[in-house]
Amino acid sequence: MSLEPFNLYPDFNIVRLSHVNFSVTDLARSRAFYSDTLGLQITDEDSEHIYFRAMEERGHHCMVLTKSDVAEVRSLSFKVFSEVDLDKAAEYFRALEHSVEWVDRPYQGRTFRTHDNAGIPLEFYFKMDRLASIHQKYALYHGVKPLRIDHFNCFSSDVDKSVSFYNKMGFRTTEYTEDEESGRLWAAWMHRKGGVHDMAFTCGRGPRLHHTAFWVPTPLNIIDLLDLMATTGYVANIERGPGRHGISNAFFLYVLDPDGHRIEIYCSDYQTVDPDNEPIRWNLKDPQRQTLWGAPAPRSWFEHGSLFSGVSVEEPVVTASPIIAP
Repeated sequence: MSLEPFNLYPDFNIVRLSHVNFSVTDLARSRAFYSDTLGLQITDEDSEHIYFRAMEERGHHCMVLTKSDVAEVRSLSFKVFSEVDLDKAAEYFRALEHSVEWVDRPYQGRTFRTHDNAGIPLEFYFKMDRLASIHQKYALYHGVKPLRIDHFNCFSSDVDKSVSFYNKMGFRTTEYTEDEESGRLWAAWMHRKGGVHDMAFTCGRGPRLHHTAFWVPTPLNIIDLLDLMATTGYVANIERGPGRHGISNAFFLYVLDPDGHRIEIYCSDYQTVDPDNEPIRWNLKDPQRQTLWGAPAPRSWFEHGSLFSGVSVEEPVVTASPIIAP
């Protein structure tokens, strides 16, 4: 299947991804991982929730942890350009006959909850409480020194349908993997903010969240994190990397939090702001697609993901497989 032309004038304007809400089974254990090890800054907490932001961010939070008996993903959130765009977005989803529920969220203005074509729970807002800049308060930097949330990657049972749905909302595809035999998409990377991606889709049992990524200053920060995790009881949580992706050209590391939610540490991709950039196509069997240096990903990277709360999972329509490490 060929990619649809970019929709440069969508019905409403999404600025970027904003934050993720994880259900976690042990709030104290997750607090230690995200604050003490990764280095995210706590902006508020109580007995049921913890709010974090990264060092460059002025919004109140990029991650919310919610105490629960089950580890799941409650929602993926996006910021729109204005209150007018927020109302237009609500009308857009109503026109698709998707549920639209206005919800109260701490530290945010008007927010509504809906879902995408596959059932992924999405939330949209315009206004979030702004905090003082801490970008140059270097005494606060620790862990991997995360600067900002960068992207979500989701397993999709039908990547073609997922890409078409987000394309209509103005997401532009930067790179994609195509299965030669079927001509169908196996994976795709789509952006709003001018990086390689805000949202990506990987073929698999879905919908599930594959990972949430945070941007860090340099590859050396990733090496520092590996040394820290290897000597503080987290060596088993290191899943894949470090390495450099072929797709996106980014330096990467994948780790698992105490509940198994996958986090990517990420830097060194490229700008994609020009609206006439052509997407880069990759062959599924190209060994440099996964890692520029040729090392294949482990099987867990293609099979393990976080469930979305209350959303059923379907088998993928494409059965082709990339190269997998033995």
